Amino acid sequence: MKLFDVYPLFPIEPVKAQGSWLWTDDGKKYLDLYGGHAVISIGHNHPHWVAALKNQLDRISFYSNSVKNSLQEKLAEKLGAVSGYPDYSLFLCNSGAEANENALKLASFVTGKKKIIAFKKAFHGRTSGAVASTDNPKIVAPFNAGHDIVFLPLNDEASFISAINQDVAAIIIEGIQGVGGIQMVTDSFFQLLSKKCKEAGALLILDEVQSGYGRTGKFFAHQFSGIRPDLITIAKGMGNGFPVGGVLIAPEIKPWSGMLGTTFGGNYLACAAALAVLEVIETENLMANAHTIGHLLSDGLKKFSLFKNVRGQGLMIGFDLPETHINLRNDLLFQHHIFTGEAKPNVVRLLPSLALSKEEALLFLHSLTQAL
Repeated sequence: MKLFDVYPLFPIEPVKAQGSWLWTDDGKKYLDLYGGHAVISIGHNHPHWVAALKNQLDRISFYSNSVKNSLQEKLAEKLGAVSGYPDYSLFLCNSGAEANENALKLASFVTGKKKIIAFKKAFHGRTSGAVASTDNPKIVAPFNAGHDIVFLPLNDEASFISAINQDVAAIIIEGIQGVGGIQMVTDSFFQLLSKKCKEAGALLILDEVQSGYGRTGKFFAHQFSGIRPDLITIAKGMGNGFPVGGVLIAPEIKPWSGMLGTTFGGNYLACAAALAVLEVIETENLMANAHTIGHLLSDGLKKFSLFKNVRGQGLMIGFDLPETHINLRNDLLFQHHIFTGEAKPNVVRLLPSLALSKEEALLFLHSLTQAL
């Protein structure tokens, strides 16, 4: 048997990792400014995270959600305190796509409606509902997921006002569009969404799968605008590489037995990993570090006249390349041993660990100068 070939792969195989660094099977050392799509939130193999997983493995690794699991309760309590949403409830699952799928289900359950408003260039995952609310015809074509999806331009207030009505079950929007190339949502647009959702009896779903968990300098990107969504989806940086996701659910939404379900969601190892991440974010002040180092990187990038539209918040940064330098990402990887991300056609994305140091950020800027 061979692998189903759907991923374009670099001819590089990491075999060891620590902090913001990777080592490959041929002994080369790479600076990781991408973290596997913003997954590595507290640094590769953080000792507190490793110890938490090892300790849990010595006790119990898995049982179904048919028995009490106090780790889930501890995680919910800690997440509520660190995120600023102590009055919300938590449903645990396995991934961002599954989190968005469950958020869309909840919206339909609560409102009795199926119409969804989403935004162009968004990406919400690859389950049927999440795919259907993703603006990508190539992967959406086989699905409709029972929803009527309307795609609007981001930050276009007039288009949104025309589209929102009493038939809408939910609006789903990313805190910052990640795969779309680090597209920022204005505070006024967030505030308009929140207001009009309440008027129309629709739920506001904030997809913070990539932009959440302290990456922007606040726990969630939408918190800069002062709104409180009905549902917030999380994953990626939540487990620092261990698969885990969740939905934060406003107190007005009441559960009933069998409303949602999952086999692996909220298992013991996932909870141990997620708890360790929150503890490190809190004790090492990583949100403040994301804010500080993010400013350092953004200010440094803006000094390069070649780069257009340097944008982002904290350690979620994107910048556009001119056609003359579209190979920059490959040059950084193969000549300077630095991992970055991309968005088509010409955006470089930076999504490093929230523990990225000043020295590591300056090393990147120096390497960038050399690469140019």
